Parts: sequence; C-alpha cells; structure tokens
Amino acid sequence: MTTPPRIAGIDEVGRGPLAGPVLAAAVIIHASAPASLLFLLDDSKKLTPQQRTIAAAALREAARAGHVEIAVAAASVTEIARINILQATFLAMTRAVARLPAPPDLALVDGNKAPPLPCPARCIIGGDASEPAISAASIIAKVIRDRAMSRLALRYPGYGWERNSGYGAPSHLAGLKRLGITPHHRTTFGTVRQLSLGL
Repeated sequence: MTTPPRIAGIDEVGRGPLAGPVLAAAVIIHASAPASLLFLLDDSKKLTPQQRTIAAAALREAARAGHVEIAVAAASVTEIARINILQATFLAMTRAVARLPAPPDLALVDGNKAPPLPCPARCIIGGDASEPAISAASIIAKVIRDRAMSRLALRYPGYGWERNSGYGAPSHLAGLKRLGITPHHRTTFGTVRQLSLGL
C-alpha cells in the first residue's frame, strides 16, 4: 500500500508590523482529518478572532489525535534588523518546517516566493484562502502571534499591542510618539527608524 505524500502548508504572520517577531507555521493535514475541521479553515484574515480561536483549538485537538502535524517558529526583531524582513520570514518558515517530525514531500507556500527548504516547494498566491493546509498554517500563526503580542502589551502598556498586534495603527503610533521605542520595535522600519534617529 502506497503511503500518501506528506504535503505541508506554510504561511507567515507579522511581516508588516512595527513591533514583534515574524512568525511562521507549517501544517500537514492527513487524509484522516475530519471534514468538520476542514469546514473551519479559511484565510485567517477573513475570520473573526473568535473563529480563528475555534479553528486553532480544533487543529490542536486534531494534532493530538494524529490527524494533523503542526510546527511553529519565529524570527526575532534582532534577526529582522540583521537580515531584513523577507529573509527573516524565510528563516521562520525554514525553522517551522524543520520542527515537523519529518520533512514533508512537498511544501505549499503562500505567496510568490519560497524559502530554501529540504523538500520541493510550490508557491500559491492566495493559497491561504484556497489550500486547507495553508489556511491552517495562517490561522495557527496568527493566533499564536496575536497572543504573544498581547502578553508583551502587559509589559509595555500604552502601545495597544493587545489590539493592534504591533501594526502601525493610530494607537500604536500615538504610543510611539508619547513613550518612544521599546526593545521589541523594528528599528529598521521607516516610522520606528525616524523616531530612533530623532527625525
């Protein structure tokens, strides 16, 4: 009996924010996964926070039952500054794939560029809305990163990270002007860089 190919969906969250890490997830959905799980999956940006939370919990439950494999990794603000946001995104994706129990036979990557991976890769623009494994990766990455930024918001109040996740929302920009930059800000990004240089 031929073993089905292990196909991983890969997506990232956090390329655009002014603060916090970029986070990637790799997810393999096995044929045994229940249809009810697939029904919950979509591009994480199209789901409400509650829908994302429900879907992420269902994915974790499916992983415990052996129907799904999930791996998550990040690239830090320091790494973003050192190698740029695109390369840091690729680094997070590569780390996530490396954390799977075994390399996949194929990686489906959301977008038009793929990182160097230990397996063949296919880029799919809009894949987070069309490929369940990529949708799952986008949901997992989004939920975990949002929770991480909410925890950081407790240590660095005044930037609204619990609501804006580090993106350049008015509340975040107001906090930057009032409180200055933190160790979690991306000092190579324009708005933050201007503040760090006193412009």
